[in-house]
This record gives sequence, C-alpha cells and structure tokens, in this order.
Amino acid sequence: MQYFVTGATGFIGKRLVKKLLERKGAVVHFLIRKESESKVAGLREYWGASAARAIPVYGDLTKKKLGISADDVKKLKGQIDHFHHLAAVYDLGADEESQIAVNIEGTRNTVELAKAIDAGHFHHVSSIAAAGLYEGVFREDMFEEAENYDHPYFMTKHESEKIVRKECKVPWTVYRPAMVVGDSTTGEMDKIDGPYYFFKLIQRMRQLLPPWMPAVGLEGGRINIVPVDFVVDALDHISHKAEIGKRCFHLVDPVGYRVGDVLDIFSRAAHAPKMNLFVNAALLGFIPKSVKKGLLAVAPVRRIRNAVMKDLGLPEDMLTFVNYPTRFDCRDTQAVLKGSGVECPNLKDYAWRLWDYWERHLDPDLHIDRSLRGTVAGKVVLVTGGSSGIGLAAAHKFAEAGAVTIICGRDQDKLDEACKEAKGRGYEFIAYPADIADMADCDRFTQLLEQNHGGVDFLINNAGRSIRRAIESSYDRFHDYERTMQLNYFGCLRVTMGLLPGMVAKHKGHVVNISSIGVLTNAPRFSAYVASKAALDAWTRCASSEFADQGITFTTINMPLVRTPMIAPTKIYNNVPTLAPEEAADMIAQACIFKPVRVATRLGITGQLLHALVPRVAQIAMNTSFRMFPDSSAAKGEKGAKPQLSPEAIAMQQMMRGIHF
Repeated sequence: MQYFVTGATGFIGKRLVKKLLERKGAVVHFLIRKESESKVAGLREYWGASAARAIPVYGDLTKKKLGISADDVKKLKGQIDHFHHLAAVYDLGADEESQIAVNIEGTRNTVELAKAIDAGHFHHVSSIAAAGLYEGVFREDMFEEAENYDHPYFMTKHESEKIVRKECKVPWTVYRPAMVVGDSTTGEMDKIDGPYYFFKLIQRMRQLLPPWMPAVGLEGGRINIVPVDFVVDALDHISHKAEIGKRCFHLVDPVGYRVGDVLDIFSRAAHAPKMNLFVNAALLGFIPKSVKKGLLAVAPVRRIRNAVMKDLGLPEDMLTFVNYPTRFDCRDTQAVLKGSGVECPNLKDYAWRLWDYWERHLDPDLHIDRSLRGTVAGKVVLVTGGSSGIGLAAAHKFAEAGAVTIICGRDQDKLDEACKEAKGRGYEFIAYPADIADMADCDRFTQLLEQNHGGVDFLINNAGRSIRRAIESSYDRFHDYERTMQLNYFGCLRVTMGLLPGMVAKHKGHVVNISSIGVLTNAPRFSAYVASKAALDAWTRCASSEFADQGITFTTINMPLVRTPMIAPTKIYNNVPTLAPEEAADMIAQACIFKPVRVATRLGITGQLLHALVPRVAQIAMNTSFRMFPDSSAAKGEKGAKPQLSPEAIAMQQMMRGIHF
C-alpha cells in the first residue's frame, strides 16, 4: 500500500504517517519544502522508517500541482492508493490572505495533483469550522447548509470542502475533526490553541485563590474537543474502509461539553478553584452590535480590552466563539468505527494530562527570561536605605544579578561596610551618603544620579522609619508623626519625582515602594507609620494612572514584619514569626521581574477585605489585639523591662503570622 500525505510535518500529519507506516509493506510519500530538507532525517527517526519507506517529495502547497517536478509526477502516477491532504492553516488569528492561499488555493492545487497521478482515493481533512456558526445540529451529510462563515478561518474551510466536492475527479472523502488537543495518553501538544488559551487564567486563579474557594466561570455554547490520538486512529481506520466515497465523517466527541463545563474540568485538573457559579455569555447578546462597535471605537475601551486579552493570553477573536451555537451529529462515524476499538475518550479522564503537559512545556512563562539577571543585568538600580536590613539584602541580589547597584544612607561607616561586604562576594556597590528626610539633600542626590549615571532604571524606595506607639501615648509627641511623614512620604516622593523626568525621557522605568501590611490591616499602635505609608500608597495609585502610557510602572509591596534593626526596640517581636531580610529581598526581586501593581500576603488581603466588607468586625478584632499587646518598653520610656504577655496574646502571636502588632 502506497500513500501520499501533505502536512506530514504537522501535529496531526506527523502522527498519521507514523500510524500508516505501521501497516505491513506501507510506503509513504510526503510533501515537504526543499528548504526543509534537513528535517527529513528527524522525521524518519520519529517514524522509525527507512529511506525506502518514507520518501520526501519536494514541492510547495501554493504552486500548481503542488509545484512538484515532472519526474516525480511520472514516478507517482498510478502508484498512490490513498492521498491524504492535511496541509492547512489551523490558526484562527492568521491573516485572510494566507488562509486563502493555503486552505483554498492549496486544496485546489492538491486536487489537481491527485488527478494527475491517478490517486486511488482522496482523503480531505477539513474541520468542523466548515459549518460556520450554524444554529442547531449539523449532520455529516450537510455541506451547503453552513451559516455565518464570514470569519476567514471558517470561510476557507468551507470553500476548500466545496473544491473537493466540485472539482476532485478521483473518489473522495471529507473528514471534519473537532477542536484537536493533545494526546490523551501523554498530553503532548505542539502549540497553544483552543481551550489552552484559558489555561493561563486558570493558573492565575490557582495562584491567587485556595482550591476550596468557589469561583465564577463563563458559560456559553457547546465546545467539541477531541485528542489527537483519536483523530489519527479514526482517520487510519475509516480511510481504509470500503464505501466511503463522497461521504463526510465528523471526528468529534459524541458527548460534547458547554464552555463552562470545559473550564471547570480543566480547573479541577489544575487543582484550581472549582467553578460552581457560571455567568452566561449569552447575556451580552442584548447589547446591539452597533453599540459594541461604538464602544470599541473609543480608545480607552480598546486599550482596556487589549490589555486584558493580552494579560490573559487570549486572541482577539476568542470571545467571538464563546457562544458557539453548533452541535455535531456523528452517527455515520460511530457506525464505521463500531467494533474497531477506536472511540473518543472522555475529556474528564485525560484533562489532567493536557494540563500537566501544558504547564511543563507550553506555558508562555517558561520561554520568557524571568530571572533577575535577565531583568536587571546592566541596568541602574537605586536602593534607598541600602546600607542595612531589607535594603542591603536587596542590593546584594541586584549586584549579584549584574545590575549597576547604587545604595544610599546617612551613615558613611555603614555604607563603607556594605561596599566592603559586596567586594568580598565578588561584586560592588556604588554608595552615596544621602539623607532622604532632607529635601535639599534629596535634590542634590537625584541631580548627582542624573549626572553620573543618566538616572536610574529601577528605583527601590526602601528607606523608612517605624514608630510603634499608641495614640494616647503620643499626645505630646506630635514630632513622631512629622518625622515619620518626612522620611516615609515626603522624602520618598522627593527622590521619585526627581528621577521621574529621566524615566519619562527614556520611556521606561520601574518604581518599587516598600509599604506595609499595616496599611491593609490598619494596625493599631502604628498610626504614624501606617499613615505615612498609606499616603505613599495613595500617591502611587495616582502616579500609576498618570504614567501608564509613558512606559513607567509602579509596584507597591505591603511588606509583612521583617527581622531588621527597625523592629529591634520592640522586644515582644522576639518571639513573633517574621521574615528574614533575604526573604523580603526576594519579594522585591519578584516585583522587579513581574512588575505587578501590588504584592501582598494573603493575611494582608484578608485584613483589607474585612475592613471593606465588615468594618465593625475588623475594628473589634484589631481592638482586641491592641488591648492584648501593650506598648513596648521603648515606647513607654522604660529601660530593661521585660514585656509581659498573656496566654491569649501568645496564642494570637502564633496565629497572626507576619502582621504588625
């Protein structure tokens, strides 16, 4: 038995050739471009076939009779029992011109060759897209009944079938596979397509929410998914059966699922929150098309839509097909496959394999340099308050990653010690003495940075001070509020605004502001500190909006409690679980790599939700902690006194990990 196959290097074609070659004495001639000749050896190795059984035929799908030589036509004439045409554009996002050239004209050229070599039978692998957006059940004997196929992909699939039916002079059969996903036994897939577009959304849900939390999913029309191994096995079996001429077979899942069910199945496979509540996308149908078109004509609406779609990795046309209206009858296919052992497996049984393969091999993040070195190497990074604590730990990470690392601080001795430590590790810091609480010194410092380094690429606003003292103990200490605000808010702002013009000129830059979990939880005894950080958070939100189109991004880190000299005076923290400076530095590094708007712990977000949803309950909870934990000895002006904690306070310490008490 001899075969001719187009698209033999494709996802389905490559596996079909392997299947055909398993037949005793089978010889496969496969179309391949001359410039791809180097791939032939690898294909033969994959197929486990010798040069005598896997024979390349050089040509081009877009040329008449596929552009193969007259000698090859002569050699093939009368020798080919089955001609399998799989070569096509399967990308919804491909431009119309290329789809017409390959799917329509390429099919016409293939049909001409099949006639020229007197092929025994022509097998055209089409797609369920040939039905367009048909309302209702589309049968296997339906062709001209297709509806709403204006989209280039649907249109070209429909027209290519018409060419086979009208122009093919040899016996023909059409096959319409559903949406083809990876192998049901290995999960192997060659690209992101179809339901895979939603995997990134599911992954993010898993990262943000616990698996037990109910999630809201999107409901829509029915989506038909089949694994590639089923398609290949069905093609191989049906194409060798008798009495299949001038017929069409739907290679689909006879069950089929709604969009919401598919998303829920993959969410379960990913151990993400289960989608228990669905919003039907059909509800959006009441909005007139003219209104939708008018909204998308507004630039801000387009920007938001494009940003969301890009962030989720969804192609622009994806939402058009959420309400897919067609169901596919496959009784003829099932009749032919009966007794063969070939049947479509249940998606629930192999979805986990698809997810596992995607996450290991196809996740776009795997192919992007997400290392700190890839982000900051050769870039200028300024870490304020970089001579100790979190700032010093972060500076070490940046310098080790190849950044031009600048640190500043008030204490020259500490700066010198930090530089000495860096040199001992094999890299260096550039240190500048600067008092961030002094506005004039901030101006001098930022001007110096512009002169010596051309500004900075990354600004880490880390310098700050914290005061833990109850308001009732601060009536005569208003200066605590003034000096905290001076450094944590005004100083930070002065440095940032001094460097922003340079970032705007370069149309790039990232600012990381070290805030506090206390801003989210409204921690008692930290009114001065939390107010200063809250002011910085509010300014950052405003700035983020103003500079969103200038290439400048901002990240606020609501940092939990960290073991630094800043918390040393509060002795009750000695037994409280805290982050190490190196762990805090990791959070800063991640903020520079991924540039999120905010980095916060689940505990902080929970506190923020409580204050937003049930503020009275949140106040009672925080008041309870306030009464449990007294002011520190330092805040009371007492020296050497040991803090006395009740058993309830000790228990709460362990329960509320990482919060500013």
